[in-house]
Amino acid sequence: FADAWGITFPMLSDVGSEVIERFDLLNPVPEWGLEDGVEDPDTAAAFRTIVSVTRPDERFVGIAFPGTFMLAANGLVQERHFEEFYIERNTISSVLLRLGEDIEPVAATQVSTAQINLTTYSSNPELAAGNRFSLVLSIEPLEDMHVYAPGADDYQVVSLNLDSSPYIRELPMTYPESVNYYFEPFDETVPVYLEPIKLLQELILDGEPETQRALRGQESITLTGTLDYQACDDAICYLPTSIPLSWTMQLRGLVR
Repeated sequence: FADAWGITFPMLSDVGSEVIERFDLLNPVPEWGLEDGVEDPDTAAAFRTIVSVTRPDERFVGIAFPGTFMLAANGLVQERHFEEFYIERNTISSVLLRLGEDIEPVAATQVSTAQINLTTYSSNPELAAGNRFSLVLSIEPLEDMHVYAPGADDYQVVSLNLDSSPYIRELPMTYPESVNYYFEPFDETVPVYLEPIKLLQELILDGEPETQRALRGQESITLTGTLDYQACDDAICYLPTSIPLSWTMQLRGLVR
């Protein structure tokens, strides 16, 4: 597993679940599954969600709840993220972006219009089934320009509109804080972005067995969509604009 994923740090084989129990992370659902079987609806649902889509088995006993801890250099826990579905896992790059951290440079697309500069990229150039990842859109309004934020009901709010994909699920986008701008020609105050902003669209590549079978042998997946916005300066409001965009990520199989 370490060789397949290029992992260079030591990995813990937690025989007897000693460390799992020390951190109070022991997952009791595998034992419930052995005791109650899949005949009990609540146990069956819990087992399928945080253990396995297969049937209860002794080999699952002793595992931890699925999640990720992020530690500082001094060993103190800074963040923890527990998964709602064991197949769907946050990528570390996506977590770092959510926390406002930078990630290693990746191939990006840059687009310039008469009103903004746009740089966009995926948090992960490679994806596996169940990965929760992000599309990043860094938007820089040009001098004296602003783009509209949520709440500017009479204008095209800056937004990403993705074409539907049977394998991708969108999560709600969180917008950065905007400022109220007084637009003198219309005598109105509206929420806008005057400074560069970064939008994160979090997505999940479905990890269900049916999707894994459908994607088997496929080398990549491409997402397409548009960045829609409207920009104005101190005197002129320009027409709404759509920038066509695409992102291609390589696909890799799970290590079993």
